[in-house]
Amino acid sequence: MLLRPAPLRAALALAVAAALTAGCAELLGDAPAVPPAGSALEALDSVPVRGRAPQTGYSREEFGDGWVDTDRNGCDTRNDVLARDLTGEVFEPGTRDCVVASGTLADPYSGRTVAFRRGEGTSEAVQIDHVVALSDAWQKGAQQWDDARRTEFANDPLNLLAVDGPLNQSKGDSDAATWLPPTRSYRCAYVARQVAVKVAYGLWMTRAEHDAVAGVLGTCPDQPLPSRDPLEAPQLPASVPPAPATPFPDCAAARAADAAPVREGDPGWNPALDGDGDGVGCEG
Repeated sequence: MLLRPAPLRAALALAVAAALTAGCAELLGDAPAVPPAGSALEALDSVPVRGRAPQTGYSREEFGDGWVDTDRNGCDTRNDVLARDLTGEVFEPGTRDCVVASGTLADPYSGRTVAFRRGEGTSEAVQIDHVVALSDAWQKGAQQWDDARRTEFANDPLNLLAVDGPLNQSKGDSDAATWLPPTRSYRCAYVARQVAVKVAYGLWMTRAEHDAVAGVLGTCPDQPLPSRDPLEAPQLPASVPPAPATPFPDCAAARAADAAPVREGDPGWNPALDGDGDGVGCEG
């Protein structure tokens, strides 16, 4: 019988043992899980991973002149998103239900209910966030686009959410590696939307960003990609209380619901109830 040298026999034995261990691990469920079909985790695999390009040349104007009416429905994108994401919205008279004057936001980032009232010094309480920030997009592929493509991106409802103004300011142009919503129950939906946007527009991620997104989605592997339907309201965390369907039309209705006085931010708030502008309606 032909005997192999001892070192070779040892190497073969180790190789066989490794193969058997891998096979057993697969049978026992220790092999890497395959992401569910249609999930954000599956889609993440198709996002390229590259280094961040220089920010040179970036400005907000590279993505169009502010909010525009890309879908040609007669309203600019900001008002379209406010109408989609707020509840109990009231429109400015004479604008054909376009310009949102007030409403209530169930903020996905903070888990709070935020009152919106259009006007100087009040509109900033609710802002429209580019979920994938424009500067981030610029450094990860968008500077190669033409002006029309960048304007489309900046006004795509898939990439837009009405959110708490101060939190939007704190996020800035951060990606998922450096900023996530404080409300942990919303983080899966948040990064899933970022994945959907980057897949739709062919943008890439840095390694740190990719790993951060993968870490979040690893806790919710069934998280689906959000729809591109512009009328689909964003998924909200369970901690956000449902906002009222409509504001109280008058103080009689507020009193009948045992809700008077009603304060700005309360369910049923309506700026029309606040005759003296102090943030409290139906005091008397």
